Amino acid sequence: MSADIRYRQRRYLIMMGIRVVCFVIAVVVWLNHGGWLAAIPAAAATVLPYFAVVFANGGREPAARRPGFQSYEPSLPERYVPPADGQHPDGAAASAGSPGGASPGNSPGSSGTPGNPA
Repeated sequence: MSADIRYRQRRYLIMMGIRVVCFVIAVVVWLNHGGWLAAIPAAAATVLPYFAVVFANGGREPAARRPGFQSYEPSLPERYVPPADGQHPDGAAASAGSPGGASPGNSPGSSGTPGNPA
């Protein structure tokens, strides 16, 4: 990680050095009555900080050392598998008299006889 930071800092400082040179050239050309020709290095000195920041923060490591394409693999929880028939989630077998083992004819809202709605 520190090698990556050093690389990005060096790239940024080189671009800022080029900006200072452009600014000095613009001042020298302006003082020598270059007129509009001083606008070219002045424009470069104005725009260069933006590109220096974008290029310095563009990646974690140089392009020569970047790994290839890596597919996205989400870390999902395990898929829920319901318990087997006749088994409670705690592992005990269901009995006919237990609250979870009610038959369809004895469900709430039924009259007790199949096919005869209440």
